[in-house]
Amino acid sequence: MVYNELGQTGMLLSNLGFGASSLGGVFHDIREQEALEAVHVAVDGGINFIDVSPYYGHLKAETVLGKALRDIPRQKYYLSTKVGRYGRDGVNEWDYSAERVTRSVYESMERLGIDYVDLINVHDVEFQGDREGGLQKIVDETLPALVRLRDEGVVRHVGITDLQPENLKWVIEHSPAGTVESVLCFCHYCLCDELLLDYLPFFEERGIGVINASPLSMGLLSQRGAPAWHPAPESLKEACRKAAQHCEQKGVAIEQLAMQYSTGLNPRIATTLFSSANPRNVEKNIAYISEPADEALVAEVQQIIGENMRTRWKNT
Repeated sequence: MVYNELGQTGMLLSNLGFGASSLGGVFHDIREQEALEAVHVAVDGGINFIDVSPYYGHLKAETVLGKALRDIPRQKYYLSTKVGRYGRDGVNEWDYSAERVTRSVYESMERLGIDYVDLINVHDVEFQGDREGGLQKIVDETLPALVRLRDEGVVRHVGITDLQPENLKWVIEHSPAGTVESVLCFCHYCLCDELLLDYLPFFEERGIGVINASPLSMGLLSQRGAPAWHPAPESLKEACRKAAQHCEQKGVAIEQLAMQYSTGLNPRIATTLFSSANPRNVEKNIAYISEPADEALVAEVQQIIGENMRTRWKNT
């Protein structure tokens, strides 16, 4: 495992991070005992960064993760959770107000069984609305509330997340320097999309750490293929299916190539998050990244994807 500093936070993160969304049964039902074991296997395998949210499984992911963390020494992991995006009784909710996000941090700490949060993220800032309207509230109200918690020592660092990197850039440009310490962007540094690379100089110039997520592009880059709910257009789904078949013919699972590519030794991206509630899958992914990606096969896959590279879609 390789460890990279997240911006100027001083946190050295494993280049493979554990995304706990699966613990909430986001993708399919889970066996809780297996989910708990998956967290332990991740930490024992050298993963020291865990990311979760009250939104995942509408509190379930944080609750299950909290059970797993009871038996893991606090110094063995950095923990990130989020504010702003929630849900209950199967209905999604959003609330980026200062009062709600402050309360949310304390609620998350109680579920997780911790007394401070290493990194608190504003979850999917685009759901607050357009840049000149909704995103301004993130700047004027949400982030100042989290900075106050940082000043009080309740949280150590503050970040923002979104699918669209241009939204992350806008929030940073309109916030006081030092407010945002890290960004998390998903599906934009993987075999079928490298858009995040365009924004790395901007983040780097400001000392802002970068977290990548979803190296399989939410299932596009898998042998199973994208789930029915995936928002990508059919042309991209078909291109990825052909790429997966090509990898199979070469004797390589596309999941392996995708993991190796996204976690490649690029210290400008501190860590890449994957998610699984299956301990065997966690072991497999840790093993995958112990070897570099086949560069020739990467080039062949990206040629197959062709004009569908960097195809955009809306968050859901």
